[in-house]
Amino acid sequence: MSNATLKELSDRLAAGACSSVELAQDYTNKINGLGKDLGCFITVDAERSLAQAKAADARRAAGNAGPLTGVPLAHKDIFCADGWLTTCGSRMLSNFVSPYDAHVVGRCNAAGMVTLGKTNMDEFAMGSSNETSFFGPVRNPWNRDTVPGGSSGGSAAAVAARLAPAATGTDTGGSIRQPAALTGICGLKPTYGLVSRYGMIAFASSLDQAGPMARSAEDLGLLLNVMAGHDPRDSTSLERPAEDYNRNLAQPLKGLRVGLPREFFADGLSADVRRAVDEAVAEYRKLGATVVDVSLPNMGLSVPVYYVLAPAEASSNLSRFDGVRYGHRAAEYTDLMDMYKRTRAEGFGAEVKRRILIGTYVLSHGYYDAYYIRAQKLRRLIARDFVEAFKQCDVIMGPTSPTTAFRLGEKSADPVQMYLSDIYTIAVNLAGLPGMSIPCGFDGGGLPVGLQIIGNYFDEARMLNVAHQYQLATDWHRRAPQGVA
Repeated sequence: MSNATLKELSDRLAAGACSSVELAQDYTNKINGLGKDLGCFITVDAERSLAQAKAADARRAAGNAGPLTGVPLAHKDIFCADGWLTTCGSRMLSNFVSPYDAHVVGRCNAAGMVTLGKTNMDEFAMGSSNETSFFGPVRNPWNRDTVPGGSSGGSAAAVAARLAPAATGTDTGGSIRQPAALTGICGLKPTYGLVSRYGMIAFASSLDQAGPMARSAEDLGLLLNVMAGHDPRDSTSLERPAEDYNRNLAQPLKGLRVGLPREFFADGLSADVRRAVDEAVAEYRKLGATVVDVSLPNMGLSVPVYYVLAPAEASSNLSRFDGVRYGHRAAEYTDLMDMYKRTRAEGFGAEVKRRILIGTYVLSHGYYDAYYIRAQKLRRLIARDFVEAFKQCDVIMGPTSPTTAFRLGEKSADPVQMYLSDIYTIAVNLAGLPGMSIPCGFDGGGLPVGLQIIGNYFDEARMLNVAHQYQLATDWHRRAPQGVA
């Protein structure tokens, strides 16, 4: 059963071919085995999961089930969940048990889904390899000596290793799409504001966005149907009519205009990744799409712009972790100021400290105009490039990551090289656009390659249609790492 997709599990439950309790037990057993080897999960509570599964079975027996009632999933440990340890991958929150549910968790609970556990992640979502977690790194199930990507690497690895049929993630600069690409699964970052950030521990508030991670485009749409929706508790949550994001899945692609930005195929792109992406584009031509060349001239500025704006917002957001109200507190200190200093020195890891220092610097007097304001102006230019590109095409395609999964520790000593792992994804967050990654092949070493699909604002249904039609014609998304299916 663990090799079934979200849609297949939903159909089996509806047909009475299995129960939610059976599913929960099956996945929990695998998590307690392979999951520990891969480091995918921070917290698992089998008793709580089985209680949810029993309630889902009772709900289905009473005729009150929805499409995903009784289907298991995992939540990235950045989402608060009532009664669950919620750590954000940090020592700072290693003892924090949330007293409430995040919007995303609450919506999944209301749909009757079963929480399998909280997945490992880069500390406070800061990282591209899932190596900065206080609880240790996550290993890629395709090759355990390589990283799964980050910061949603625990969720990605759990889905790839068939430890969960789907998971939630967050994407600030590519943290859903990049790990999806490196682990051979599908991941969607929705339009900014489509999914509420309430109860999602903040990194960079103008960039953070929750989204689904699963094994097929159809599964992404099913989970997005649950996650999306207006939330008055989040001032950036958008008021839009509810929609079925899978409504266009069967639509043929004849006439679809695919834009290929020349900036996505420049120096730095691995030959294996380029080959796989070129073959995917050729498949889209067979499906009836036409290809047009487009340009995103300011995309090269996205990494430096991001690493001014994101740390600035992080510096502000993480100031609340001071040891006074909740979370870690230093055991020994002389006065209040000393307690603040010792608590934050002990509670935060090296990458988080680095970004707090950068953010505080660019917001300081004398540097605010030179760095922060200038970065905001460049952000507008980056967004404008996408507006112009979408006048010529319906979707934009290219690689999700410049390389396949790299080895654990390979880039840990070189932050700049680590940051460049997100060179193709960051611009999407700066513009607030939806983007997704789907598997499109493998490199010479058998590691997955991801194809990035970028849509216009609120065009998630079209993107899912584009991905689904490709997945009907190929089977990359059905491939599993050896020994996990």
